[in-house]
Amino acid sequence: MAAHDFDVVGLGEALIEFNQTVPGEPMYRQGIGGDTSNVIIAAARAGARTAYLGRYGGNDDFGELLLQTWRNEGVDVSGMICDEQANNGLYFVQHAADGHRFSYARHESAAARMRPADLQHGLVERSRYLHVSGISLAISTTACDTVFAAMERARNAGTRSCLDANLRARLWPMSRARAILREAIAQCDVFLPGLDDMALMTGMDQPDAILDWIRAVNDHAIVVLKMGSKGVILDDKLTRTPIAPRSVKAVDATGAGDCFAGNLLARACAGDDWLQACYYANAAAGLSTTGYGAVDPLPRPEQVRAFLNAAN
Repeated sequence: MAAHDFDVVGLGEALIEFNQTVPGEPMYRQGIGGDTSNVIIAAARAGARTAYLGRYGGNDDFGELLLQTWRNEGVDVSGMICDEQANNGLYFVQHAADGHRFSYARHESAAARMRPADLQHGLVERSRYLHVSGISLAISTTACDTVFAAMERARNAGTRSCLDANLRARLWPMSRARAILREAIAQCDVFLPGLDDMALMTGMDQPDAILDWIRAVNDHAIVVLKMGSKGVILDDKLTRTPIAPRSVKAVDATGAGDCFAGNLLARACAGDDWLQACYYANAAAGLSTTGYGAVDPLPRPEQVRAFLNAAN
């Protein structure tokens, strides 16, 4: 394999997060979020060389917060474009006994205005993995085109594409979601679907049936089916291995799936096989639920190692 400047680059939508810290009370902790941004920060904390690609808004005061957060985490931002005419998207997380709920203010955000020409910097081609998600496919037609253009660039350069389904029914019509996600699934090299996402997409609810459906669409990708509190199943094309969740005192699962993805790719780049990477990422994702917010609780390697050693 040729030398690469980066292990993982992410392309997508970053958002400003307001996360409720006391259920039922109007107290919110400000941070940043956005699924692919969370993945890249998680991967960076796990030791990967990372970059983030896309657009951020220059029409409000939040753009500098995004840039500074990434820089503080060691994430390369040379592929981020400032859109002076657009704002940054916002989201609010509220917590209740039945879990967390999200509310968004992202219409015509900077990220939704990204387009394939934004990829001329060539950073996709300089990485081992490109990470994208169904949310970026959904937020606008130009963002969707940009994701597919990035995957094509990755394919032509020998960069592997990793896709997280992250199907959000409120963002687009289900007929469009099913058609576009199916095509993206067919093209990716690593696929990280959630059980709920795939149940919505396929009408199936049994993990093996869902994995069979995925294999009919893509017969070559590494697939990890994420099942929340039930753990994950690794399908490496030869076997399907269930991995049980780690026991933690969870308070906020906002970025757990993203934490899993970032740590999985980081460990794969560090030389772990996919099963080893899954065990590590599963533990990291569990730890990430023990604090509030998408980014602050993302663990570092010493925390994950200590957690794994204590569990053994």
